[in-house]
Amino acid sequence: MSMRPQMSIDEYEELARRSPELVRLEFVQGKVQVKSVPDGVHGAIMMWLLELCMQHRPDHRLYPEQGLKVEESRGGRARPDGALALIDHFVPQGEWAAPDGVLMTVEVTSRDADTDRRDRVEKPGGYAEAGIPVYLLIDRDTCSVTVHAEPEGGSYRSITTRPFGAVVELPDPVGITLETEKLKDFAD
Repeated sequence: MSMRPQMSIDEYEELARRSPELVRLEFVQGKVQVKSVPDGVHGAIMMWLLELCMQHRPDHRLYPEQGLKVEESRGGRARPDGALALIDHFVPQGEWAAPDGVLMTVEVTSRDADTDRRDRVEKPGGYAEAGIPVYLLIDRDTCSVTVHAEPEGGSYRSITTRPFGAVVELPDPVGITLETEKLKDFAD
C-alpha cells in the first residue's frame, strides 16, 4: 500500500532551503522528518569512523550530512550521518546528490523517539532502493553495529549485527575491517 506523499519534492526542497540552519530536514517515505542535532558522543563516533575510512580508503572521504536523492519512486531526500565516496565526488552536485558512486551510508542512532523508525526501518529501504552497496548502522541503544549489504529490490539481502567490541567486515566495494572495541568507550 503506497501512501501519498505529504508534499511534492519541489515543495520539500523549498521548505528545506528556507528552514533555519539548526534544523535538519529529510523527506523519507513521503514524510518530512526532522533529524536530531547530534550530541558529543555522536560526533566522537563519526570522527572515529571518519579517521578509519581515511586510513583504509585514502582515495575516499566519509562526507557528513551530504544530502542524497533516495527512494526514486517517492522522490526521497536523506541526509545520512556519513556517505563514503571518492574525494570531490559531490563537488558538482549541489545540496541533493544522486546516490551513484556512494559506496556506503552511515547512521549513528540518536537519543530521540524517531530513531527506531527512521534509522532501523525506513532508511535501510531508501538506501537499498537507491542502490547504495553498504548501509552501516551504529546503534547506541543496543551497543551494536549492523552492516546491511547486497541491495536488491528495495531491501538489503544481507544484514549482520555484531556487538560493540567485535571485528566487523564492511564488504566490497567498501572493503574495510572495523575493530569496534573503541565503540565501548562511547556506550552510555
